[in-house]
This record gives sequence, C-alpha cells and structure tokens, in this order.
Amino acid sequence: MKYITLGKSDLLVSRVAFGTWQLGGDWGATDTDAATLAIRRAADNGVNFFDTAQAYGFGASEELLASALRGLAREELVIATKGGLRPEGSGVTRDASAAWIREGVESSLRALDTDYIDLYQVHWPDPKTPFEETGEALAKLVADGKIRHVGVSNFDAKQMETFSATLPVETLQPVYHIFRREIEEEILPYASAHDIGVLVYGPLAHGLLGGNLGLDTRFAPDDWRATSSVFQGQAFEHNLKKVAELQEFAHQELGITIGQLAVTWTLANPSVHVAIVGTRNPSHVQEALAAADLVFDEPTKSRIDDIIRDVVPVSGPSPETV
Repeated sequence: MKYITLGKSDLLVSRVAFGTWQLGGDWGATDTDAATLAIRRAADNGVNFFDTAQAYGFGASEELLASALRGLAREELVIATKGGLRPEGSGVTRDASAAWIREGVESSLRALDTDYIDLYQVHWPDPKTPFEETGEALAKLVADGKIRHVGVSNFDAKQMETFSATLPVETLQPVYHIFRREIEEEILPYASAHDIGVLVYGPLAHGLLGGNLGLDTRFAPDDWRATSSVFQGQAFEHNLKKVAELQEFAHQELGITIGQLAVTWTLANPSVHVAIVGTRNPSHVQEALAAADLVFDEPTKSRIDDIIRDVVPVSGPSPETV
C-alpha cells in the first residue's frame, strides 16, 4: 500500500481509503458480518484511512465502522467523518448551522467510540448558513481537541475560497470517476494551487465500473439507483457498452480488472491524493486495494480517453434526492 500526506494537513494516509456510504442504508440492506470482515481485511492490507458520515444511516455506518476497528491501535488510524445534514421527514436537509455542527460532532464521537475525529468534513454546502458561522464552530471544536482537521465535501472552488476566509479548508471530498470529470476544470486546479488534500468518492461510478451491472440488473427499492435516470433506459445501455469496451481493454491489454482500471485512473490525476473505495463484499477488497500500486503511462490514459469520449455523464444523488 502506498501512502501520501493529505494536502497541507499532517495526515499520512493510504492512497486508497475504505468508504462506508454503502453501509448506511442508501444502497439497500447491509450484511453486518460481511461488512465487518471487509473493513478488517482492508486494515490488514495496509489501509489506515476510513471515511464515513453522520448521515450514512445517522449512526449506523459510524457504529459499524467503530465495531469493525475495535482492538486496533487508534493512533495508527485516520478516521474521517462528515456532518451538516439533518433528518427531516422521510429524507434529509442541509444544516451546517453552528448548533447542528456541534451536535453532529458529539453524535459522531459517540457512534465512532473515539475521543477525537482526525478529519471532519462539511458534507454539503448549506445555502441557509453563512460559511463564517460553520467555520467558527469548527474552529472551536478544533481548539477543544474534538476534531483535528477540517475539510469540505461537494464544494466548488468559490465556496472553498469563501469558507477559507474564516477557516482554511484542508481537504476536499468531491465525486470523481471516468463518467464524471467536471472537477477537472476549476475545482482540482484550485485545490492543487492551495495545497488542499483531495479524496475522491465514487471512483467506480456508483457500481457502473465494477463490471457486474447489466440491462437486467434490478436494484433494491431502497437503493437510490433504483430511481436514478442514469441507471436505466438508453443512457444506461450506452454506458454499459462503454464499460464493456473498458473491460476488454483492462483485461486484454493491461491484465487487470475494470475496477482496478477505474480506481487507478482517478489516482493518475496528480491533484488527487486518495480514492475512496467502499464494498460490502470482503472478496472485493484485495482487488480494489491493488489499484494503489498500479501506474498508467500516457498511451494508456489516452486510450481510456478515446473509449470514453462520448459517454453519458453519470451523476450521483444529492441530499434532496436520496
């Protein structure tokens, strides 16, 4: 496993992080035993960076992660979580107010069974709360020793600039994969120029690049993909053809799986420090982690660009659509 310092923070982290979004309920029911085994297998194979969020089941994902990591040396782990989403009705709403951020940190500390959080990230920008209010609340929590570093998730360059006027943004967690590349235009250059550590989520395009989906795939009713337009119809069919081309290239020319191709592709961008990979299947862990040791040359990257030139962009859910 390769390691890297995450931007201007002093966090030395594995280039592949284990993500736990899939353990919170948005992707259907979770087999707790299998998920626990997957997390431990990642740790046993050199992963020291684990990413979760309060909103992933509002405690469910954090508690499962804490249980799986119990017994490991806390000082050797880098645990990241996110806050700023609040339950509302049958869904969630954005709430990065000082009061909810403080309550969220306390909730996460209890769920994670830890005295401190290595990296706390604002999950989504909240248009109702000034960034100054959120930043000041987080700065106080850093001063109190409850969180060590502060980052943001799903922010654009202008939002990071505004937030940093109160509290410097140390890390950014955006979505990034072969089927979604808009952060290359402004966001990644901004992060690079300001030494912001970038940990990308969704490198497998929410399962599309795992190589296991087809036109006959049926998602569970409580899986957000069941109602997503990019996982059905002509767009889905077109992208599956592109996946097949990528899969053939990965197997025949590179001798790797399409999942490894997808993860390695994200890490090949010099502005990306870490790829977050989540799985509920222990047998998939080794495959994903191997991508951290792979390197693509320019002809390989050019060939991938040729294959994906006319893909249909694949977006993920927002808090309002989960």
